[in-house]
Amino acid sequence: MNPRSIPALPLALLAAALHLSPSTAGAAQAPADDFMAALARHCGQAFAGRIVANQPASNTPDPFEGKPLIMHVRGCDAPAEELRVPFHVGDDHSRTWVLTRTDSGLRLKHDHRHADGTPDAVTLYGGDTVAAGSALRQQFPVDAASLAMFKAQAMTASLSNTWAMEVEPGQRFLYELSRPDGRLFQVEFDLTQPVDLPPPPWGAQTNEKGA
Repeated sequence: MNPRSIPALPLALLAAALHLSPSTAGAAQAPADDFMAALARHCGQAFAGRIVANQPASNTPDPFEGKPLIMHVRGCDAPAEELRVPFHVGDDHSRTWVLTRTDSGLRLKHDHRHADGTPDAVTLYGGDTVAAGSALRQQFPVDAASLAMFKAQAMTASLSNTWAMEVEPGQRFLYELSRPDGRLFQVEFDLTQPVDLPPPPWGAQTNEKGA
């Protein structure tokens, strides 16, 4: 067949399809998914941490100082959608970080429980990412529901909270709380050396999809 006899319109459509197909087939995975996958690599493992920043200095005793700090990556039945990471402070098993994949990024919530599993008065606070972030670092400005909770509890300092997490698989994990007034709290966990698993967090049987 003479190529000149092929109608111009089908050729144009073919060219458009060939132009679009590589980008469609090779679309990059979102940073949120990369971040979740990096953390999920450690599902079922626990790691020891240390405080690397805690400023400004407080005149009152700090609940984290001088106590073993352990993170445990669990609740990994569907790691692409949700991860639960209990943060144990000595014998206090009340804290769990809950990371959830949303349509636009990630959501971080702090699940606080009493020893009998009942919710604390201040629980499930946190925020959603507002930028793509990266596979290494994600930031979570305080959301509207948390602001309402903090106001109800007269926790005015927390109204400007931003939380962040960093993960380098097999190397380190960082949890961070910061505020514009200079408040900075960071705990870094050594992912090179797993430790013995801690007990389940308080309320785990009723709040986790899996372990």
